[in-house]
Amino acid sequence: MYMQLSRDELAWHAPGHPSAVTLGVFDGVHLGHRHLIDGLKTRAAARGLTSGIVTLHPSPVQVLRPEIRVAYITSLEERVELLQATGVGFVAPLTFTSEVAELSAYDFVAMLHSALDMRYLLMGPDNAFGRGREGTPVRVAEIAEELGFELEVLDEPLDADGGRVSATAIRRAIGAGEMEVAEALLGRPFSLRGPVIRGAERGRVLGFPTANMAITPDRVMPAFGVYVTRAHTGGRSYMGATNVGIKPTFDQARASVETYVLDLEGDLYGREIRIEMLHRLRDEMKFDDLDALTAAIKTDVDAVRAYFSQHPGA
Repeated sequence: MYMQLSRDELAWHAPGHPSAVTLGVFDGVHLGHRHLIDGLKTRAAARGLTSGIVTLHPSPVQVLRPEIRVAYITSLEERVELLQATGVGFVAPLTFTSEVAELSAYDFVAMLHSALDMRYLLMGPDNAFGRGREGTPVRVAEIAEELGFELEVLDEPLDADGGRVSATAIRRAIGAGEMEVAEALLGRPFSLRGPVIRGAERGRVLGFPTANMAITPDRVMPAFGVYVTRAHTGGRSYMGATNVGIKPTFDQARASVETYVLDLEGDLYGREIRIEMLHRLRDEMKFDDLDALTAAIKTDVDAVRAYFSQHPGA
């Protein structure tokens, strides 16, 4: 029954034409993923097939090892949007459950083959499907011959200026506040997106009203500190100074992401905002009084303006 539910979930996204498919979590849709996807699109076009991506959610690690906290670079919604923006024919999210994890490599691959009319499968060098990761390229090659589709395994993982491109390396860079490294590996700035909610409104009292963003707890968070950011909301972009942390001056218990959006008139309550994290200015600090905090914020805002002046393309 569970296999049928998963097959139906895939089939709902099927293009109605024979397809070429690649499969993975694709968290972050980073440069390595896009290298794989570009290869898929090229091969699909050469074979007259529709290119498609199957993205697993939640991560198999979260299901198989629930004691491990998985911090996602992108939400599932953002991931699907980014994957669709690559120009593939279709994107099919597949809910990864403990029942899916128990499927044999043959049953799992056969499900892809039948639900998506899969004629070509492109595997990354680290891919393995099915129970116990038994579906290695060697095993999948045997299945491909039996079911009658073509299998190809991509070469080694991609390297970029920031080093080996992987979601693990990107999470490490974000967690260290190394936003330039994360951007080099992602191929775009790391961003956070969510609705603006009401906070304590201390910034308004200090003369720097901030947009307090609601972030789900499963997202990777930058190191605590103050960042140069670019804020997108209402179809416009603004310079921003963003504080990530617990606001030690006020002994806040929970971490928050709050952005002072420069040159914005009005408030953003209830609206969605996306914050691109460009550069870490400093650590989060505890100040002796509000005057010292206000002076520090003014310095941060000046630093943000200087950054954008020195990086006109940012």
